[in-house]
Amino acid sequence: MFQYEFMRYAFLASTFIAITCGIVGVYVVARSYAFLAHTLSEIGFAGAAFAVFIGIAPLWGMLLFTLLGSIGVGELSLHSDQKESSISAISALFIGLGVLFLAISGSNSRYATNILFGSIIGVDKQGVIQLVVLSVIVLLMILLVQRNLNFDSFDHIGAIAHGVHTSFVGIVFLISLAMSVAIGAQIVGSLLVFILLTLPSSTARHIGRTIPAMIAWSVFFALVGVWAGLYLGFITNWPVTFFIATIEVVIYLVVYGIHVVKHR
Repeated sequence: MFQYEFMRYAFLASTFIAITCGIVGVYVVARSYAFLAHTLSEIGFAGAAFAVFIGIAPLWGMLLFTLLGSIGVGELSLHSDQKESSISAISALFIGLGVLFLAISGSNSRYATNILFGSIIGVDKQGVIQLVVLSVIVLLMILLVQRNLNFDSFDHIGAIAHGVHTSFVGIVFLISLAMSVAIGAQIVGSLLVFILLTLPSSTARHIGRTIPAMIAWSVFFALVGVWAGLYLGFITNWPVTFFIATIEVVIYLVVYGIHVVKHR
């Protein structure tokens, strides 16, 4: 399998993406931002479609839209009394925009499929370098604010009481989340990127007793999903996204089931 260059690129890129999404996902779940990750994935679809329309790489359009959207939607979720309705409206708008951009760009269905469901098998050397660099940037951002981010995510009231600049921490995290959505979509597509940002970390919460343990388990489950998904996709020629989604769901259900049985 590794005799093929595209598979080596796919495994390298997916490894960094899984590590990034696994770490960021712990804070997504802790801050109850699963809805935001889902919304950003739809905003990212519109961004990628816009990039296709103007003739640039979909990744850069997705980054632009998710970065702008993360701040806007994040602020809306904090200050709006009609949070669910407002975010649903935003999601619908950007899905519509994505379809419009693809239609007027004259692109064929392959572009839509790649954006929605990912195309990690087709990533080239330049694409790998871009994804690795972006992943490292996200990890460095998380590392720089990790102490305050831990405090704010798991004890928001206590963080405020101890003078933590929660607004700044929140903005840094929203930017990190937006970038994670953009790069994670290269594996599972914009439609299902929230899987890597929520399921491994949700599973890890049932096992890890400390934040470092949850992060370690989350990264482990994310890596298992993408590595096994790539391998199974290679030997069966079935969509990698299908395998990643199925593996992560099965792992979550098994761990959750064991957790329920133990605490009865």
